[in-house]
Amino acid sequence: MDTLQPLSEHCLDAAAILALVQQGHLLVVNSHRRNGLILIKPYHAEFAGPGATVGGICDRDCQQVIPVGDVSLVVPQSCEERQKAFLIRRQWIRLTQQFTDIESPLQRAQMILNQFENYFDAETVLQLPDEAFALMVGVLPQTVRKARRFSGKLGLVPRCTV
Repeated sequence: MDTLQPLSEHCLDAAAILALVQQGHLLVVNSHRRNGLILIKPYHAEFAGPGATVGGICDRDCQQVIPVGDVSLVVPQSCEERQKAFLIRRQWIRLTQQFTDIESPLQRAQMILNQFENYFDAETVLQLPDEAFALMVGVLPQTVRKARRFSGKLGLVPRCTV
């Protein structure tokens, strides 16, 4: 039985989410939507997709959150829900880890862009900053820009920066 309680929609702007995460509140990205959060940390970034936990002791060092898609966060109501959400967060981290294992920086950038475009839509991916993708797979932002140019799907629309 799914007992996760959604947060009210009015508190889902990036600043409010960041405050909750930094305060150690444990939340779960709603698994019934195509959404997620890019969590910018001091030296890297992580993606927490549907079903993944955010906050708690793991994300107190988070410096910025970038909502992806129509973000909805829920509050886990049981130990089992929290445990499942931590396992899902680990799966999202492992997926990104597979890209960082690729030797070529340009290929790493292309892989993370392709993954996001396959899961979300091209327009959503175009709105996400190069710096966020770069921090997720350990490349320079200009490498992500180059990968965007080489990808016929992603185009050359200007993006915001972190």
